[in-house]
Amino acid sequence: MAEPLPPTRSRIPGSGLAKGLAVTLRTMTKKTVTAQYPDTQPELPPRSRGVIGLFEENCTVCMLCARECPDWCIYIDSHKETVPPAAPGGRERSRNVLDRFAIDFSLCMYCGICIEVCPFDALFWSPEFEYAETDIHELTHERDKLREWMWTVPAPPALDPGAEEPKELVAARKTADKLVAEAATAAEAAEAAELAAQTAEQAPQPEPPAGGTATTTGGTTDTTTGAPEPSKPSDPQDGAS
Repeated sequence: MAEPLPPTRSRIPGSGLAKGLAVTLRTMTKKTVTAQYPDTQPELPPRSRGVIGLFEENCTVCMLCARECPDWCIYIDSHKETVPPAAPGGRERSRNVLDRFAIDFSLCMYCGICIEVCPFDALFWSPEFEYAETDIHELTHERDKLREWMWTVPAPPALDPGAEEPKELVAARKTADKLVAEAATAAEAAEAAELAAQTAEQAPQPEPPAGGTATTTGGTTDTTTGAPEPSKPSDPQDGAS
């Protein structure tokens, strides 16, 4: 036999209204948290997906980002240039030079595939989001605008204390140290050359002696008295020979 249900509590008329008014009163006494945009800029998370910034120096025009984009909203134009050999007798090389890099943000769905597949770290997420336009055609931003957004990209999070330093930073630091050492060596050599030149200019020049000799056709003349000195007799053996 089924057990009887427990008796339900009788609700006080107007209890729901009282609870709602209590919530309203508690909210009215708290400080407002509404940000008055655009006077107050919102605090975005560090990994916000606003727009895509371009670092041109790392772009090699490999076209991976344009090929992998599911919306086909990345437009890239380039041309080839011949690079002279780095050493005498070497071969000339050809490289791709970026002419145009544009992204149509009216088509972009912010999936981030282009950033993930870029093998040279040329694309980054920027938290900028104020790029609305009145015309949809103006949402296609060229590389100059993408370069401006690059400087708003936040710094990467710090590594763990026991993590190894990235290889890119190690290579960049070695190159920078080498350039600094070469510049210091060149500066020291230039300073030494300048000091030697100044020393040579300041050194006293040797004065000619007071009593010199002047060569004449018949012999030598004493510059002190002005009288010609007798010439040496010739050796008879020289004439005989």
